[in-house]
Amino acid sequence: MLDGQSCDEYSCFLELRIVERHSMEQLLSSLNLPWTPDWAAIFGVERPLILDIGFGYGHSLAHLHRTRPDHNIIGLEVDNTCLLKVEKAIARHGWHNVRVVYSFAQTALYHLLLPGTLHEVHINFPDPWFKKRHARRRLMQRDTLDAIVNRMVVGGKFFLATDILDYAEMTHELLAQTPGLTNDLPTPWANAMPERAITKYERRALQEGRTCYYFAYHRNQHPAPDVPVIKELDMPHVVIKTQLTLDEMLTRVNVPDYAGEDGTHVRYLERYRGERSVLFDVYVHEPTIEQRISVVIVERDGTTDEYTIKLGSIGMPRPTAGLHIAVGRLRDAVLQLSDSIQIIQDKVRGG
Repeated sequence: MLDGQSCDEYSCFLELRIVERHSMEQLLSSLNLPWTPDWAAIFGVERPLILDIGFGYGHSLAHLHRTRPDHNIIGLEVDNTCLLKVEKAIARHGWHNVRVVYSFAQTALYHLLLPGTLHEVHINFPDPWFKKRHARRRLMQRDTLDAIVNRMVVGGKFFLATDILDYAEMTHELLAQTPGLTNDLPTPWANAMPERAITKYERRALQEGRTCYYFAYHRNQHPAPDVPVIKELDMPHVVIKTQLTLDEMLTRVNVPDYAGEDGTHVRYLERYRGERSVLFDVYVHEPTIEQRISVVIVERDGTTDEYTIKLGSIGMPRPTAGLHIAVGRLRDAVLQLSDSIQIIQDKVRGG
């Protein structure tokens, strides 16, 4: 890590993250929606829910809007260009029953959706993530599929399309081992499904002669796996008393990377000196959510030797177990600087 960026670089960092935050706040997002949202209030009416994962340029959403006027349709996407394009289409064409959300599928399934609420789930041409080190990024995995089954109503429909045979075979194996879903096709998949909307990617694949593989399942009566909704925790913070200065903590503290057995990773990146604080740029990956946030050491008002270690406002942090770990890692690193540091208050989960 660097020894600390200048005030100008600190200001630039803040301006950049504020612009990012402002952009995100214009969209529905897993970072600004309640965990879990009142979808009827968001749509203005209570209707059965459809989830479209990775809607791209919105062809599937347009089709669902036309063919499912009596449903509320949630589209998930993480490409800002696609999100903004479809937001404009919703306003321009009056897609009253469509809302798009900036969110990874795992985050939405675990944090934004309640069990037994989805009447349809659509997945169109998910990224295959071919490389072995990227395997954990693949959408079709046991945990994610269990969450999908848990969130579906009995009788709900599940559809998936891909143009990659290896991905189709992997998907078939997973679905075959999922007792809560029943195949609606006489074969593991179909190579054509005329009633579906053709996406831009799909049209190009077909024009280039690639075979597409279509899956159609429904949620049966088999009990769903237990996949609880993950709620927010209290905001973590620590108050310390020390003769160390902010400059000393800026230059001396060293926060090692963290890798937990559950797949949680915490990495401290850059650090910046503010007027009354030190700000750390931190990346936190958890199995259901990724966050790029700030953790700060701030002088307490009216004191010269007391500081609060807490989450900063940059990055719209949602207090999860991983963010508690992040604050706790900085606390522990600061404590290693001097035996005389006193903890006045510790609100980090796990102590």
